[in-house]
Amino acid sequence: METNYEELAGAHSAMARERVAADLKTLTRDAEDLLKATAGDVSEKARAARERVGAALERARATCADLREQTAAVAKKRVALSAAIRTSPSECRSGWAC
Repeated sequence: METNYEELAGAHSAMARERVAADLKTLTRDAEDLLKATAGDVSEKARAARERVGAALERARATCADLREQTAAVAKKRVALSAAIRTSPSECRSGWAC
């Protein structure tokens, strides 16, 4: 059985993206809870910290959305490759473009 290392590396990259996205979601929820919990603190330091956390939350949300899009694109490619292999397995084994 042949091993396609590029495919294996792609699978690991997809799993890493999914883990990072999950971590970002958890971090986002925790930061939102922190912002709500400190909403009553009117000190200048607390206000500045809430602004920084809010900006970081927006960046984390954008990164998470990008990761979801990348993961979906990889999944679509895998589905197309799988269909091509099922349709013409001999061509794929012989090194032709599937």
